[in-house]
Amino acid sequence: MEKKEFITNSLEETQKLAGELARNLGGGEIVCLHGELGAGKTTFTQGLLAELGAEGPYTSPTFLIMKQYDIKSKINALQTKSHKLRTIYHIDAYRISEQDLMNLGWEEIAGNKNNIIILEWPERVKKILPEDRTEIWFEWIDENKRKIIF
Repeated sequence: MEKKEFITNSLEETQKLAGELARNLGGGEIVCLHGELGAGKTTFTQGLLAELGAEGPYTSPTFLIMKQYDIKSKINALQTKSHKLRTIYHIDAYRISEQDLMNLGWEEIAGNKNNIIILEWPERVKKILPEDRTEIWFEWIDENKRKIIF
């Protein structure tokens, strides 16, 4: 697959780019976000969550490990032939291992086509990730500017 590179110049542009990705998601996806602290992963996630119709507030799950968002009714109209998007899981794997994630119900969550998973720090749990996933890399350029590579 060809890599696509984007430069965003503000929080709003990063969130707008995430919204564009969100419109192409239908359920069952695992979106892996790579990048150092402050690179834009949480800002991007906020844009995804807002566009998908998740009920806010949208905060980082750094200390909670995993946050679950239910989908508002507007997005429930977006259905594929076989499933309906119901839940988004935002997982921060910075402080956990593969076994910790398994203990949180990873197989059930990842195997449900009604879910979308947004995973920060996926390299920490890479042994249990499926081949079929979306990988996005974030680079901090300056205070407002980010490089985002799909």
